[in-house]
Amino acid sequence: MRQLHRQHIWLGRFLASDPGRKRLQQAGKTTLSLMTSVFITLFLLKLNEYPSITPAIVSGMVGMFGVLIVLDDTDRKKKVTLLCIAVSVAGGITVGSLFSHHPYAVNIFLVAAMFSAFYFSRFAVRYFSIGMASFMSIYFSSVLKLDASHLLWFYIGIAIGTLSAYMYQFLLFKSSSYVLKRSLISFHIQSNLTFTILLKAMEDPKSSEKRKKSLDRNVRKLNEYARTLSGDINESDLKELYPGIDVSELRLYVFDAEMLIQTLSDSLKKLKELKAFEQDEIRQLLMRVIRSLRDADVLAQDYEPKTLEETERALQELRLMLTNVLKDQEDLPRWIYLLRRIESISNHVLQAALTIQEALKGEREVPTEKEEDESEEEEKEDEEESKGLKPSTRKAIQALIAGILAIVAGELIAPAQPYWVLLTTFIIMIGTETVGRTYLKAFQRSFGTVIGALVGFGAATLVSGVKPLEVGLLFLALFLSFYLFPVSYTLMSLFITMLIAFMYDILLGGISVGLMGARVLDTIIGAFIALIVSAFVFPKKTKAKVTDTFDEFFEELGEYVESYLSSFLKEKKKPLADRAFDLDHKVQAIKDEAQSILQRPGAMTRTGLGRWITVVIAVNYYAKHLLASSHRRNEPFPEELQKVIGVTSEKLTQNIEAVRLMMKDPSAHCSLWDLAEERREIETQAPGRLKSHIDVIHHVYYVWKINQSIVALGEELGGKVNSEEEKG
Repeated sequence: MRQLHRQHIWLGRFLASDPGRKRLQQAGKTTLSLMTSVFITLFLLKLNEYPSITPAIVSGMVGMFGVLIVLDDTDRKKKVTLLCIAVSVAGGITVGSLFSHHPYAVNIFLVAAMFSAFYFSRFAVRYFSIGMASFMSIYFSSVLKLDASHLLWFYIGIAIGTLSAYMYQFLLFKSSSYVLKRSLISFHIQSNLTFTILLKAMEDPKSSEKRKKSLDRNVRKLNEYARTLSGDINESDLKELYPGIDVSELRLYVFDAEMLIQTLSDSLKKLKELKAFEQDEIRQLLMRVIRSLRDADVLAQDYEPKTLEETERALQELRLMLTNVLKDQEDLPRWIYLLRRIESISNHVLQAALTIQEALKGEREVPTEKEEDESEEEEKEDEEESKGLKPSTRKAIQALIAGILAIVAGELIAPAQPYWVLLTTFIIMIGTETVGRTYLKAFQRSFGTVIGALVGFGAATLVSGVKPLEVGLLFLALFLSFYLFPVSYTLMSLFITMLIAFMYDILLGGISVGLMGARVLDTIIGAFIALIVSAFVFPKKTKAKVTDTFDEFFEELGEYVESYLSSFLKEKKKPLADRAFDLDHKVQAIKDEAQSILQRPGAMTRTGLGRWITVVIAVNYYAKHLLASSHRRNEPFPEELQKVIGVTSEKLTQNIEAVRLMMKDPSAHCSLWDLAEERREIETQAPGRLKSHIDVIHHVYYVWKINQSIVALGEELGGKVNSEEEKG
């Protein structure tokens, strides 16, 4: 299988999908927990000749919630939350059953549960789970008109659902270390198939537009996998899988591998245009490097050392060839700089791979350096939140008002089933901080519900009366809704609506167009209420949130660049791979938050947001290459350059702070530095590459690119570039 996925790109793409199989595992254990809870409870009900199946429905709900909404970060916390959810559901079922004939009391309990879920989430994510479980249990007990005299059976169902969730969550399914291992496998497969595409492109003297698009698509996918994997890597799981490897080492290896492939992808076309591959030696050397890295299973316990030895020999030959060109030719070919960058990053990948293999073999001590303490960052976030209304409080107030409006709307539109509007409103408000995100979720929910109602009604009508088939399709729709949720909220809504159609047909003995139409109408009205409240009650404007995410990116960038440049002034250098991945995450956050704005016609040019995003993507690209092509030795720059490096760091930091200020305050007009004088000074005083093992110009090249992009953006925001004589 290992050789097959290297030879067949389509197979590698399939095997690499769903990194860590997280979506499959989550959807699988949620569906299985629900099914197990329902069937065991049904068996007990039938054994005791109980006339109703409602305890089985409650049991399935607990089995599902015990997996789906337990969101804590450790198993110990998850077990406590699971127990709390069981108690919450038991309390909700009791309240809902006792007050099922008192609609006003039920209304108060439902709105109170909504409010509590959001408000108390400020203390821990567990409290949101408890509030949501309470809301859903009161909702189901009131809708199903549960009889309080049969509460014992509901408690039994809750206990069965809790045990089922515990079994699948903590006993049967693999631990998070398994997810990390699968994520690493997916990353390596995706890397290997991208290497294969690169090799085929280098073998073919002609450029193929189709292959270029395929390469770009796979490089983007690799970036997504690397970003996901960086979040999966944690100390406890890594100790269980690879006891000798440090978190920062593995992240740095993943970063270097991703950056090498991105660099090769960017450079390939330019090398062809510059006719570098007409020299067969260059092409063959690069192919040897790529092929040997592709064939090396770095994290395998039984890996073949000869693959990395072949990489090392190929890189030595490439390095020797570059040295000869630099020594012998006055007018250097333009492709020499591309090859130097590829050689530099390839060497980083090789060194990282060798370090990891040494650790796996136990040839060195485990690093004792601990990861950066995040307590200061958390204190900073708390301090920022204390200046205004906390997000949890704002969301809770919105939920309170939206809940009241939804109940009123439900009573007016469908008094027989008044809470469907409320349920939709609650679900839409989860995870939607801004008006734009609420709009997107409301639209996706409504659209998915309409399509799901049409498809579900048709499917339920076709299989009506064949209960085994309907039950099978019901659970299939449930699984697909959970599996596709991270990919598309619209598709999730579609399958949820199909599931409801099958449930109605099974429970009510038939389904009508009017019934499904009523559910669609309720969903649209509930989504509309959530959107209106989000827009008019303590609204968080999308543009303000987008500006905040830009500010967070530039704040992280300032710390990143300052740390990078300070590494040339000090003996010890702190690993920056974590910060590089943080920048990647923040760029993705900007894209996500800006999605609703960019979908408006003409928004890219009218708002200027498209230009901001373009600059941020470019800066992120340069920042990653800054680290990827940097030196990794623990030695500072020559003493004569240290002063100008310090000035460069100070002025670049000032430029970043100026852009942050002008983004938040359009009336501000700050001064900017172009760093032209600093660049000339470094390039004049820097020792030649052949005279020094530290290639100064090479290592600060992307600093100038970052500053050029920031200055260009700053000028568009109203800033003015200082002349060279001006002082900070």
